[in-house]
Amino acid sequence: MKREILISKWLNNDLNDQELEAFKNLEDYDDLVKLSNNVKAFKADDYNASEELDRALKTIRENKKPTAHWFKPAVRIAAILAVCFSLYYYTTTLDTTISTDVAQKTTIELPDASIVSLNAKTVLSYNKKSWKDERDVELNGEAFFKVAKGSSFNVKTTSGTVTVYGTQFNVKQRNHYFEVICYEGIVGVTYNSQLTKLKAGDSFLIIDGKLIAKEKEASSTPSWLNNESQFKSLPYKEVLSEFERQYNVTFKLENIDTNQLFTGSFAHNNIDIALKSITLPLHLTFSKTNNTVILKRE
Repeated sequence: MKREILISKWLNNDLNDQELEAFKNLEDYDDLVKLSNNVKAFKADDYNASEELDRALKTIRENKKPTAHWFKPAVRIAAILAVCFSLYYYTTTLDTTISTDVAQKTTIELPDASIVSLNAKTVLSYNKKSWKDERDVELNGEAFFKVAKGSSFNVKTTSGTVTVYGTQFNVKQRNHYFEVICYEGIVGVTYNSQLTKLKAGDSFLIIDGKLIAKEKEASSTPSWLNNESQFKSLPYKEVLSEFERQYNVTFKLENIDTNQLFTGSFAHNNIDIALKSITLPLHLTFSKTNNTVILKRE
């Protein structure tokens, strides 16, 4: 494969195993890797990486057999510089993404010192390069935010957008479920192009496209931060979904109405006790085999 194609595919992380071996055999492989590791030292905000890379690769193609001995090193340096600036361009414009797996939680600090705690099976992304101009994050899952004061801060989800100026709040966006709870300050929730403002203790809950009224929130932080999931008159299917995320199990239901409302809680550190917590109040029985839990009505 031509050298310029290998370099181009390397930039896009698109090399298969065979192509990667061919790339490693390039005579200036070590130089390319060394430059890529130090690329953040370059400053090129207005640099058009794609055009410069194309120009360098064109030069390589046109000078495959240079007559002047000194020209080959010059072409190599031009190609390496193009690669270097290309790497800088792509690494500084790509979003930073943090994700948690089943039964995993994590806490991160954003560029403005805002703190975000992510619940299990959650993905959060943001762009460091544009952070000073736009404090925007994209969320798929559930997270608790402690936002530093400053310009407007937006949490964008597929269900709606949450906008704040410095406060503490929890956002949960799952399949057919969208909930925002304000714990401090004021939160604006935009859903279906309509803005709803929440004060401390207020909640905004949408389930299956319907707005659900909730009581005033009395706690100062969401329960999941303390390894416990609490529910107040929520459909049982939401309880089971959260249980699956916290314990990496799959439920098999036999004659169970998943739309029945459930009030209660379960802990995240003992699956047997947790199963009893969500079955006994509804007079259900359970059996567990590996990662499958079978629920039956008594």
